[in-house]
Amino acid sequence: MDLAVGVIIGAAFGKIVNSIVQDMINPIVGMLIGGIDLSNLKVVLRQAVVADPVNNILATPEVAIKIGAFLNMCIEFFIVAWAVFLMVKGLNKIASMKPPLPKL
Repeated sequence: MDLAVGVIIGAAFGKIVNSIVQDMINPIVGMLIGGIDLSNLKVVLRQAVVADPVNNILATPEVAIKIGAFLNMCIEFFIVAWAVFLMVKGLNKIASMKPPLPKL
């Protein structure tokens, strides 16, 4: 039961962190580096080839290194790792405050 609660809370926390990164951190960083949308930042290695421009059918898709998506995941990882570190540190402190058992 504890594991199920942990998984559900973890999933919800992951969505919150994702929203913080996408909706709060990315616009600020994008504004600081010249108005670039950080989540769409990429280095295109090969452009997409369009076979039918009317129906927008691709013959070959674009090949790109998605730097923005990678940076988003790194920021999300560090936020989650920091939160888990603080939680474990707090739980360890609480566990060490237990009164000793009486001697029989």
